[in-house]
Amino acid sequence: MSRLKLGIPKGSLQDATLDLFARAGWKIAVSSRSYVPSIDDAEIECLLVRAQEMARYVETGALDAGITGHDWVVETGSAVEELAELIYAKQRLARVRWVLAVPEDSAIREPRDLRGKVIATEVVRITEAYLARHGVTARVDFSWGATEVKVPQLADAIVEVTETGSSLRANRLRIIDTVLESATVFIMNRHAVADPWKREKAENLILMLQGAIAAATKVGLLLNVRRDDLPRVLDVLPALKKPTISTLSDPEWVAVNTIIEEAVVRQILPKLKAANAQGIVEYPLNKIVL
Repeated sequence: MSRLKLGIPKGSLQDATLDLFARAGWKIAVSSRSYVPSIDDAEIECLLVRAQEMARYVETGALDAGITGHDWVVETGSAVEELAELIYAKQRLARVRWVLAVPEDSAIREPRDLRGKVIATEVVRITEAYLARHGVTARVDFSWGATEVKVPQLADAIVEVTETGSSLRANRLRIIDTVLESATVFIMNRHAVADPWKREKAENLILMLQGAIAAATKVGLLLNVRRDDLPRVLDVLPALKKPTISTLSDPEWVAVNTIIEEAVVRQILPKLKAANAQGIVEYPLNKIVL
């Protein structure tokens, strides 16, 4: 049997990735004593690998495919194929940013002020490329964890990844610039991607994962309304495209089915009720395939 050797990111992305796979239809079980998770798909073989190392193992062919950050593909300089973005991160469905930050009271205000300074970061290559673009010479020191606490005693500035900026603010740091914007990506080995079976398996997997991501913040809404009141209801409803309208057994009534952002449900339900909608049902979604 053909198998797709797939790298699952160990570390900060691990829980979010396992949850995403579960919503997409695959159950992955991880043992605290093993780096080889089990998956309920005989055509996939999983291995837990740190996101920082994933691209190197995919490039060499130790893995056919993997999930990692675009930032780590850039940082390692790995020759892999990025098949798709999967817009999710540790805390939310969003891209992340590597930012240049300094203490709030620092005299550093822009990249050129870094000349001759010391920068601590986990992404040395990305930071050096950023400095080169700005024509600045500075010392870039590798930092493995707890980078925020290294200024000002051990470094003048840091380049650190952030989703919301809350950790930087908590450490009284000020963002000067965005060095790189990144997203989680599905990557493949260049030989594996040329294999028709492996590529199709990977693309089907991506389709389901993206469907789960698309559904994560949305819900379905089903309601009944008299035909005479339908225009008022449609004026209230946002929709993924257009609501589905079905005739009920009573020809004077129709059923309306649509998909909306979960965050707006609390805002529009009172308006729908005021528009004479009845039997309003909100239901969860697992996947949306566009």
